[in-house]
Amino acid sequence: MKKTKTFDAVQMMRDIREKLSLKYWKNPDRLKKDMEEIRKKYNLHVTTPQANN
Repeated sequence: MKKTKTFDAVQMMRDIREKLSLKYWKNPDRLKKDMEEIRKKYNLHVTTPQANN
């Protein structure tokens, strides 16, 4: 027996990714601005990966 799903998380993530790609595809500056705002809001810092010596 196969149960029907009431909530499909995979489909939801595909829909979200599709909406974001349409939003930012021709507006990379908007993506950069939005990411900067998110970093400020959540106090995140971008670090560059260091080579293992």
